Amino acid sequence: MKLSKMIGDRFKERPANCLIDSHAFMVRGGYIKNVANGIYSQFPPMKRISQKIENIIRDEMDKLEGQEVLFPVVLPGSLWEESGRYESVGSELLRFTDRTGSKMVLGMTHEEAAVQLVREYANSYAKYPFMIYQIQTKFRDEARPRAGLIRVREFTMKDAYSFHTSQEDLEQYYAKVYDAYARIFARCGIPEVAIVASDSGMMGGSISHEYMLLTPAGEDSIATCPECGYSANVEAAASIIQNENKIPLADMEEVATPGTGTIEELCDFLNIPAENTCKAVVYQRNADDSYIVAFIRGDLDINETKLTKAVGEAIHPAVITDDCELTAGFIGPVGLSDKITVLFDHSVKGIDYLVTGANKPDAHYQGFNVERDYGKVEYFDLAKIIEGGICPNCGKPVIQISRGIEVGNIFQLGTKYSKAMNFTYTDENGESQYPIMGCYGIGVGRMAASICEVRHDDYGPIWPITIAPWQVHLCCLRSDDVECKAKADALYETLQNKGIEVIYDDRKVRPGAMFADADLLGVPVRVVVSPRNLTENVVEISTRDKAIDKQKIPVNDTITEIEKIIKKLTDDIYKNVK
Repeated sequence: MKLSKMIGDRFKERPANCLIDSHAFMVRGGYIKNVANGIYSQFPPMKRISQKIENIIRDEMDKLEGQEVLFPVVLPGSLWEESGRYESVGSELLRFTDRTGSKMVLGMTHEEAAVQLVREYANSYAKYPFMIYQIQTKFRDEARPRAGLIRVREFTMKDAYSFHTSQEDLEQYYAKVYDAYARIFARCGIPEVAIVASDSGMMGGSISHEYMLLTPAGEDSIATCPECGYSANVEAAASIIQNENKIPLADMEEVATPGTGTIEELCDFLNIPAENTCKAVVYQRNADDSYIVAFIRGDLDINETKLTKAVGEAIHPAVITDDCELTAGFIGPVGLSDKITVLFDHSVKGIDYLVTGANKPDAHYQGFNVERDYGKVEYFDLAKIIEGGICPNCGKPVIQISRGIEVGNIFQLGTKYSKAMNFTYTDENGESQYPIMGCYGIGVGRMAASICEVRHDDYGPIWPITIAPWQVHLCCLRSDDVECKAKADALYETLQNKGIEVIYDDRKVRPGAMFADADLLGVPVRVVVSPRNLTENVVEISTRDKAIDKQKIPVNDTITEIEKIIKKLTDDIYKNVK
């Protein structure tokens, strides 16, 4: 490819709306162009990167005997009604009607389509196990698209679905995919991806893992233990609290607490630690807007994912109206009616003395004891794990919280979809059974953007050789010089004949502009042909990561040296592939 012919511009200024580096570089470098909120077109460099990631994914999926298929982007709403997700999934699922009035959806995930594809075929135990996968466009009507390709509405994803006749067989296959994913990320140049336990969310199932690329730009929080290696998404990490009774048991009494609608104000007013307060967090059910009040220790925060599981249905943060019985800022468990669902977090268990709302303005109860003053209750794990918290695995108070980008996920779905969609097979005893499913996803564009986020310098991306848009960036510093242009043209032709991917900057631009564009394109090997170097019969070779900096190579040895560098860069990647 000649740079003079390639569509897309590169520019110096950082766009004001690009809050993270990968987004800025992909816009500045001519990789993507915004079409609508959370929807992008891809220029050639991004398309080439995506294709290479896809090919690595295909290779690993094929090694697992996966069979590539293709599902529609547009699906009938009736399929999602079969699974129950047409109503249960929120506004992220884009629903519409076609000209006949039939309900349709844009696929944001394809479990229903996968079941529909194989449920007539896979009617006998003899046809199991098997795995199908696709690389396809999906649409999720994300409420807050941001960070370029990391959080979008339209995206390309590899999703795979495996089908089994026993939980044991699923677990064995799940372990193979678990390792294959690690190889995919290592082959793409990010072997440091952390594998963490996660919550299954709307996908369902009992066991799931996420592959997290740790970076301050990440939007997910990861809990890790430096002592035992435990790691989990904070949404799935158990919060273990050891309470100390710093204030002795006392009678419960109502006290006036004017202007203390927050925990901080309450603690200052009564001169008590936050650990001795019982905070109310209010949600409503999506189905009927009935209220749910979760009580938790005042210094902790509610984990909405855990609360949703405890409630057993979709919820949203509450709107407290004048006609409801709740008094914002002063809510407590004593005296609430049966119309309100009340849940208690483990963090208030065993504390002799708590301060909690009295369900009237400017009043609290002090000396509140859950089991004495409210009654025997069931405690739930509803809190977010905290920095310095107790590790659920080894029990040491050393938990660290880091930020990360989810670049892949795997789920053991069980029979959630096969049961809902009446998908059965006949086992060896002639009895009808539901297949057990696994699901495995990787976002292609998100992975490219995530790699850019952790593999860049101040000037642009530093693409790993295995996914770089080209292997070599050839710069002709003086295309108006006959000899210089002839040497660069000849080198360009030879590289192409050798099967080496090369982007050739043949433009009549200043060296500074040429090198700035080369930095933005992030190609691993840079070769510079200039009149000055040709007087010494050499070219200049460097690598984008600066491991090789302006090395002068005889013209006749250029191809051999380039091949050697490409091999070393590739070998360095594969050293991390296990």
